[in-house]
Amino acid sequence: MYDSCRKVMRMLALSACVAGAFGAPSMTMAADDATGAPAAASSAPSDTDLASAACAIGEEQFLPGDYYYCLATQSYGLHHYAQAQKFFTTAAGWASKPAQYVLGIMALDGDHQPRNRPLAAAWLALASERPQSNYASASATLAASLTSAERQAADQLLARMRPTYGDATAAVRAEKRYEQGMARLASLTGPGGHYCMEGLTTPADVSMANNPEQCPPVQVMTRAIDQAAAKVFDGWTGHVNVGPLQPVNASPAAHGPR
Repeated sequence: MYDSCRKVMRMLALSACVAGAFGAPSMTMAADDATGAPAAASSAPSDTDLASAACAIGEEQFLPGDYYYCLATQSYGLHHYAQAQKFFTTAAGWASKPAQYVLGIMALDGDHQPRNRPLAAAWLALASERPQSNYASASATLAASLTSAERQAADQLLARMRPTYGDATAAVRAEKRYEQGMARLASLTGPGGHYCMEGLTTPADVSMANNPEQCPPVQVMTRAIDQAAAKVFDGWTGHVNVGPLQPVNASPAAHGPR
């Protein structure tokens, strides 16, 4: 069962480290058309694979759901299962649909916890609440297999969980954090400036902290964060991209009406 959960995390992993050419982090939510479950990977990632996830703490200022999902994946690979579940749950509270889905699979499989089909159904229902969700089929399949007692328990759990983890609360909270982070980025950097995100530097390049020009251009980082945000909020109608930052002497780009 643990291999299946590792496959889920591998398929859903969103690297929090904007490395190399400082391109946008990418999330793959591949799903099998027939089952709605993640497409089969050639092999499950090893604990070493998961533990090597590079999580940039600076991303927490913009996309905490992404950042805590990365920490959860890393913790799972290090066999810190209670900590992994804590971080997945934190990510879920920041509207991370992959985190909500993984929590559902863990509850369904009894992955380092007792099997709990009603809890799994509640998490999968939350994960699939957006239109055209990749998780909708998996959620519907599990829901259809529940007994009457399990369905009642799942409904009760969902009613308690939705005010914290549903998009009406969690995505709004996450969007506000994203907007605040992008506004700070706009106010701290001018035309032609550079931005050093904490956690992107390594001991080999600590000089970047004293030489911002060694860090990515602010417009590159803006595009990377904005593109990652589009994936984090994919399917949620409340999200509006920030777009290119304005010069520091101009007002930050305003968001359109919701």
